Amino acid sequence: MPEAFFLPLGRDRFRATELTQGPWGPGLQHAGPPAALLGRTVEGHSDRSGLRVARVTFEILRAVPIAELEVTTCLLRGGRSVELVEASLLAPGGEVMRATALRVRTAEVGLPDGLVPGPRLPGPEAGRVMPFFPTGQEVGYHTAMEWRFVAGSFLEAGPATVWLRMRHPLLPGEAPSPLVRVLAAADSGNGVSAALDYRRWLFVNADLTVYLVRPPVGEWVALEAATTVAAGVGLARSVIHDQQGPVGRGLQALFVDRRR
Repeated sequence: MPEAFFLPLGRDRFRATELTQGPWGPGLQHAGPPAALLGRTVEGHSDRSGLRVARVTFEILRAVPIAELEVTTCLLRGGRSVELVEASLLAPGGEVMRATALRVRTAEVGLPDGLVPGPRLPGPEAGRVMPFFPTGQEVGYHTAMEWRFVAGSFLEAGPATVWLRMRHPLLPGEAPSPLVRVLAAADSGNGVSAALDYRRWLFVNADLTVYLVRPPVGEWVALEAATTVAAGVGLARSVIHDQQGPVGRGLQALFVDRRR
C-alpha cells in the first residue's frame, strides 16, 4: 500500500500512486487528489505571509492519468490586498488540469460576532459507513478516504451529507494543510449527490470551484451536496463544513449523457 497520494520526484515533479485511482476508468485519477496537489502549489507560490485562498477554480482539461506529473505556477495579477495565482498540472502529452486561485490579504478588523451563518452538522461519529458504487479496483480514492454519511448514500439518488477524512497524507511525511483537506474532498460533491442512476447515465464534472471564508479546523470535512440536471447539463452544489460549522461552498458544472 502506498504511503501517500503522490510521491515527490523533485521540486515540482510527482508520481501519482494507486491511492488517486478514480471510479471512472483504470489508470485515471479522481480529481480530488490532483486538485489538492495544485492547491498546495498555490499556497506555496511565494513566501508572502498574510494571504489566504478565498476562491480557487479548477479546469479539468482532460482525464488525469496515474503517472509522473509536473506542476508549474505563475502570478497572473499582483496586488497589496488581492492577488491571482495560476497553477498547471502537466502529464505526458500536455496539460491536464489548471487552477486559478484568488488569494486575499487577511487582518484583524474587529468584526462583530455571529456573521458566519448556519448550524453545525451532526458530527462524523453520527455518520454511517455506506457501500461505495463498484469501481473494479480494490485500492483507490474510495479506500484512501474515510466516509461517514449523515444523509443519503453513494447508491441512493438525491442530496447527501457526508463527512470525509484523508486516511493518507498528500505527500509522505507532510501534514495536509486545511486547504488541501478541503480540496481532496470537494470534488466528491457530484458523486455523493447523483441525481441519476450511475449504471445508465454519465455525469462528469468538467470543473470545480471552491470558495472559503475561513480555513477548516480538524481532519474531517463535510459536504452537504445536491445536484440539479436539465437539458444535458448539471450543477452540483456543496456547502462545505468542518465540525464548527460552514466554511465555504463548492460548485461543479456537469456533462450529462446516457451511457453507450
